[in-house]
Formats: sequence, structure tokens, C-alpha cells
Amino acid sequence: MKIRHTVLLVCVALTGSVSYAQEAAPQEKSFEIYGHVQMDAGYNAGQIDPNWYDVMRPTKLPSYKNEYGTNGNFFMSVRQTRFGVKSYTTTPLGELKTWFEFEMFGTGVDAGQTTLRLRHAYGELGKFGAGQTWSPFMDIDVFPNSLEYWGPNGMVFYRNVQFRYMPIQGDTRMTFALERPGATPDQSMYANRIELQGVKPHLPLPDLSGEYRLGRKWGYVELAGIVRYIGWKDLVDTNSYSLTGHAIGWGLNLSTNVKIGENNVFRGQVVYGQGIQNYMNDATYDIGIKTDPTAAKPVKGVALPMIGIVAFVDHNWNAKWCTSIGYSYHGLTNSNGQPANAFKDGHYALVNLLFKPVTNVMTGIEVQYGTRQNYQDGFSYSAAKVQASFKYNFAHVFYKTPPVQK
Repeated sequence: MKIRHTVLLVCVALTGSVSYAQEAAPQEKSFEIYGHVQMDAGYNAGQIDPNWYDVMRPTKLPSYKNEYGTNGNFFMSVRQTRFGVKSYTTTPLGELKTWFEFEMFGTGVDAGQTTLRLRHAYGELGKFGAGQTWSPFMDIDVFPNSLEYWGPNGMVFYRNVQFRYMPIQGDTRMTFALERPGATPDQSMYANRIELQGVKPHLPLPDLSGEYRLGRKWGYVELAGIVRYIGWKDLVDTNSYSLTGHAIGWGLNLSTNVKIGENNVFRGQVVYGQGIQNYMNDATYDIGIKTDPTAAKPVKGVALPMIGIVAFVDHNWNAKWCTSIGYSYHGLTNSNGQPANAFKDGHYALVNLLFKPVTNVMTGIEVQYGTRQNYQDGFSYSAAKVQASFKYNFAHVFYKTPPVQK
């Protein structure tokens, strides 16, 4: 998943560090090193884009018969391996926090490779923060306890460069942010999100996002929103008409975690909007082609409406065994000028059984299922994968106490 947040923050200290933290005076500074080594192995019964061989992304399934060759391939990967550091320092202006984290899952020009990839480079002082981290428009707590890295396709999932203000902090919180426009979760070119030939993106304003979370003993409910200006310039010299234009993208994201008894957590999300696909975990175009031969401008770009759904349950059988099961959906309302094999919607589901034999060690097996449906040509594709993983966590916290006044 893009993150196993339940592990990263739960395994905060090793034996020795915990007792020191409990006995020492209030800390002025702390520095945490954490991460995990992970190996994934599995069998893909169908086909998928070879750059995404070890994940389940419906948009990367074939858009026509045998697009990616033969069915049935075995894979092994260590690309989920991760390393990070965090620091906490008390200052007169509030607590100073920093977060630097990277992993080995290549995307963008490094898609399919095992290479360094930045996840977080973020600093926070009191109620203000700046750097790259989770967008306020997303809710990382919706991510299930899965082995598959990429995660639910209908989930808002985006680490973005931003400046944020947090007037309310804690279990109940409120956040506003100005975010970098024109980037994507998989680091692909944003120009590919505008389905018009011969145009370049024009993004003169930052995206504006916000969230409000109401925390309670039973869990929480959160509402997030975003609004953005998406422009494009026609660079082709023609005497007919210009494709230059713009659209307003917007979205609302309602999410929740609900504790069901002592051993179950429901994780759910519904997101709706238009022109916000680059904030989604797995999506294609923000802007599609609309044609109208009777209009003065017969071809233009329009923001594509979309919906995303996530519904998962994490269940603890006991202290050592747990299971995650659930479903996700992402669908677009295509424009009439898109090609017949354009992505229309995708389904994603999984079930697993995880085992933690000792502290900081986890292994498990998972069955994953995904489908892709094209816009108009009637083609659809379904794929199933089986994955086994072995994960070894490490973490240690170093403290520096203030000098004793004599």
C-alpha cells in the first residue's frame, strides 16, 4: 500500500527505549528511525502492464485482447521496502516536527524498477506545515491492512507538495492547504491527463483543499473537499480554431472508520467530483474530449465526472492472526470524443490472512481481483492474483532530555 501506517506508528520503540521514555523527564527532543524490509512473491493468472507486475491496478489491465502478452506469470519483489526518520522538538512556537521517508517502489520514468522513491519530505511547526505529505483531500486511515501495495482503486490517495494551516489539531481536526497543481500519484506526466492533442497544461493557481474530522470513541467521520483551476494552451499553429480552454475541478470526499466490537474496524469512503482524477489512487484522464460538429468550436476539453467507493473490514482473530476483506470501485462519466477503448470503470477486491509470529515480523497470503471495462467497444478484462509476503519491521527512538537546573 502506499503505506502500512498501522505498523509504522505502532512499532515506535524497541525494548529499552520504552522503559527509558517512561522513566525520563519530559522530553525536549526525540529522533525516530523506522522502516521495514519486505519481500513479495505471487502468481498473476491474467495479464497486467509489465511496469506494474506486482500490484493490482485496473487501469493497467489490458484494454484489448492480449495487449500484454501471455497469461500466468510468477513475480517476486522487494519494492515495498521502506526507510524513514522523524524528529520532534519543543520550541516556544509549538512542537517542531520533521518527516523524511523513502521506499524502493519506482514510478514515473522509473516505473517497474526497484529504486529510491521519495514519499514524505515535510516539516511542521505548531499549526503550520510545509513540504510533501498526505493531501488533506485524502484520508490515509481508509487504507486496509493489505499486502498489495497500490491499494483500493476508488480511494483518494495522494502525497503532494503543499503549505497547510491546521487551526484544529488532535482526534478532531481541521486542515486547509494550498497544493502543487499538475502532479499525479504515480509520477506520470500531467499532460497525459488532458486528452487533447497538441496542447500543454496551464496551471497558474495552486489547488485548494481542506478537511474536517470529527473524532469519537467509536471512530471518526471526515469530510474533505478540493477546488482547482485546470487550463491548457493550444500550441498548434492553425487557422481553424483553438483548443485552448480551462475547467474547474472540484470534489467532495466522505470517509470514516467505525469500530465494530473489539476486533473489527470498518473503513469506508465515497468520493465524487470532476477533474480530480489525478488525486485518485488509480485513474486516467482529468480532461476528456467533447465533440459538437454544429458548434463554432467543434472539439473542446471538459472535466470528467467520477465516483470512487471504498469498503473494507479489518478483523483480528486473536493477537497473532488477522484478516482484511473488502471492495473498491472507480468509475468515470466518459465524454463523447474519447476513444472506444478508453477506461470507463474498474473494480478491485481482496481477502487475506496475516500472521504475526513475533513482534515486528509479519507474513501472510492474499487473493486479489480486479476488472477493467472500456468505454464503448464492449471489451472488459478480469484478473486474479495470489500474493505471499514477508515483512520485518524495525524502529528506535532516541531522546535528548533538557539539562538539570542546579
